[in-house]
Amino acid sequence: MTGKIQAATTKIPASGTEKGMTMTEYVKAMQPAIKKALPRVMTPERFSRITMTALSNNPKLQETTPQSFMGAMMTAAQLGLEPNTPLGQAYLIPFKNKGKLECQFQLGYKGLIDLAYRSGEVISIQAHTVYEKDEFDFEFGLEPKLKHIPTKETSKGDPVWFYAVFNTKDGGYGFEVMSVEDIRAHAAKYSQSYSSSYSPWKTNFEEMAKKTVLKKVLKYAPLKTDFVREISQDESVHTELSEDMTNLPNEYIEPEYEVDQEGTADEPSEAEKAAILESERLEAGNED
Repeated sequence: MTGKIQAATTKIPASGTEKGMTMTEYVKAMQPAIKKALPRVMTPERFSRITMTALSNNPKLQETTPQSFMGAMMTAAQLGLEPNTPLGQAYLIPFKNKGKLECQFQLGYKGLIDLAYRSGEVISIQAHTVYEKDEFDFEFGLEPKLKHIPTKETSKGDPVWFYAVFNTKDGGYGFEVMSVEDIRAHAAKYSQSYSSSYSPWKTNFEEMAKKTVLKKVLKYAPLKTDFVREISQDESVHTELSEDMTNLPNEYIEPEYEVDQEGTADEPSEAEKAAILESERLEAGNED
């Protein structure tokens, strides 16, 4: 996506839902502003269909602030990704933020791969799960090596490693490997919605683990500025509409609690607290 550096923004009013409008009615009332901010490749009709599907898939989204919901939907639309569908491209996550239920945009690993291919610099990019019964070995250094032979047995065992590889059009390549323990510790420390009941970490752990290792390996790839700005939208919260959502600041504020299935606030579990402490130990002195 190529946006305008000084794209105009539109404040999203909050009064609609406060006066008893449903989120569906609110979206319809916002159609003029939505149409102005949508990319050329997406019609207002398609945007409305995707929005209704997202609200149907997760009714809790209807309770989020309209500003954050519309901001998340527009971010997904401008990136050309359909959220909360089996495609696994992106997710809209409700969570408690300073006493309000907000909606956060989150990339899926397939969405990340799509954006990488669109950048034009990467000709091949993959992420894989390594199971207990697979043959797997890797080595870093001056002559890095990576070997993975999946087991042919029906019972593969549990996931133990995740890795991602890329090849560029200029012949460059790179790979990154993370253990399941590394993934969990990293997610507990850096993923703002990790403990949310609606987080894809709860329902699609392997896919989110692949996204984590993909983001790690892409740090070594020659990336264009537009692509970097696009993936920076991961775990963002916006309350304005713009012709280029990537120009807007992330308005996320560290929440005190996450939202469970009933909509009540729960503190992080002891296991999650332990994972955060472990991540700090593992990554002490390292730049994320």
